[in-house]
Amino acid sequence: MAPAKGDNNGVAVSSMNLERLLSMMGGKGEASYANNSQAQAIHARSVLHLLKETLDTVQLDEDPNIPFTVVDLGCSCGSNTINTVDIIIKHFIKRYKDLGFVLPEFSAFFNDLPSNDFNTLFQLFPPLLIKNYGGGGEECLAAADNRRSYFVTGVPGSFYQRLFPARSINFFYSAFSLHWISQIPESVMDKSAREYNKGRVFIHGASESTANAYKTQFQSDLASFLKCRSLEIKKGGSMFLVFLGRTSLDPTDQGGPGLLFGTHFQDAWDDLVQEGIISSEKRDDFNIPLYASSVQDLKEVVEADGLFVINRLELFKGGSPLMVSRPDDKAEVGRALANSCRTVSGVLVDAHIGEHLSDELFSRVARRATSHGKRLLDQIQFFHIVASLSLA
Repeated sequence: MAPAKGDNNGVAVSSMNLERLLSMMGGKGEASYANNSQAQAIHARSVLHLLKETLDTVQLDEDPNIPFTVVDLGCSCGSNTINTVDIIIKHFIKRYKDLGFVLPEFSAFFNDLPSNDFNTLFQLFPPLLIKNYGGGGEECLAAADNRRSYFVTGVPGSFYQRLFPARSINFFYSAFSLHWISQIPESVMDKSAREYNKGRVFIHGASESTANAYKTQFQSDLASFLKCRSLEIKKGGSMFLVFLGRTSLDPTDQGGPGLLFGTHFQDAWDDLVQEGIISSEKRDDFNIPLYASSVQDLKEVVEADGLFVINRLELFKGGSPLMVSRPDDKAEVGRALANSCRTVSGVLVDAHIGEHLSDELFSRVARRATSHGKRLLDQIQFFHIVASLSLA
């Protein structure tokens, strides 16, 4: 069979090294994560009271010579991670002062895959303000406006693997990251398997067997994540996780993410196939490596492993991922949806079909979304699983 017009030999998702390629869109362009993460910032602020509740469970060490360490797992490349870590460390500083303890030095580790745009992230950090070095003491942490009172380290690598020395971390934080699975299940890409996701680029509305393959991958990844963190966290440490969830028990119903990737994004791929721009095989070789979990999915893994105790576990309504200044402007809504899709999947799409065809794809996403306008803002609502865990 001859390749479709414009088809190329990009990298099929089935054979992708996601650890090498997966990232949010870097830089500071229109579709960059830095310019399309306002919704995540709003959603993160909405659960701050739950985050601070978890921070109060962390055991503090009276020895000021032992640094206090905070980690953001899946930090991406925008200012959201910096703002949240700043809140976390200021909260701990207040706790130390309230207890009358001498302040230690603070370190913050920012982790994401090696493909993450760490350069853009590092450029956003305010300068360090430390008056003297070593020995702890309040003077070391005299923070001022537009200054930070903690040391920064970037840690590239998958959080489904070990990242830190044993018993070295006081507090783990992760937001909007754990829904990304480590790989597309092999059976989902196998044309001879019943799990094969033929004709689709996401599991929303797919067969039950396809969705269950994703569920199995998610739970396996989560078990690896918990195992690694259980070795790295200090006694008395805690972990706060926020990631995409769903209200339905049915894994084929992916809720908000399903409407984002399973409707106009899916239709845009079909447009390219029907117009002969890419082959149907090219489309079928692409799948979004994302799984919106149910609360029960997570609970099963945590309780089976017994490595962590659940302090809090709930589903929290985050709202729409589309941020627009004029809700009645259909074109703006269409651009917002296309940018939202491209921000989180554009790197994978570019690798699969090339930047030129990627431009074609996302222009069709915008065109289709524009025809639905404001109705999309009401339809696409994200829910997040919020989990507070402590070492068992």
